[in-house]
Amino acid sequence: MLYEMRQYRCMPGRLPDVIKRFENITLGIFERFGIRHAGFYTVQIGGNNHDLIYFLQWESLAERERLWNAFATDPEWLEKRAQTESSGPLVEFIANEILARLPFEPTAK
Repeated sequence: MLYEMRQYRCMPGRLPDVIKRFENITLGIFERFGIRHAGFYTVQIGGNNHDLIYFLQWESLAERERLWNAFATDPEWLEKRAQTESSGPLVEFIANEILARLPFEPTAK
């Protein structure tokens, strides 16, 4: 099992819009493709309070490539993303990392 940590640095004042888009649009599309999320977070102390950080769960890199590419090119997602960004971009940059649990992690089994 692999986890992907994705960090979105939102444009100033746009974090609520990104959260709303996930809640009302993105998560439904993720579900349609079988993309499993494992937590969403905002920064309360330290770092940058314009950040949204979330985790996705993958069986393998091959699954990630197949499902993420399908999502990224999905006509519904492209249309909804364009609509939500009609007054300008919501996200300044995106960083992601693929993580593997260590064998002594209690939930790794």
